Amino acid sequence: MRAYAIAFLLIATIAGIFGFGGIGDASTGVAQLLFFVFLTLFVATVIMRVLANRS
Repeated sequence: MRAYAIAFLLIATIAGIFGFGGIGDASTGVAQLLFFVFLTLFVATVIMRVLANRS
């Protein structure tokens, strides 16, 4: 039980460092960028599929 407590303490400390440092903001920016890239690719794929099925 003590080993679990120490493991969770270490995980919480690492998560706190990443969350309260600049890494959290950077990862948010990257996630937003990837979201819009994949959203654009999805919309383009749907449009191409609709146009291909028309003929």
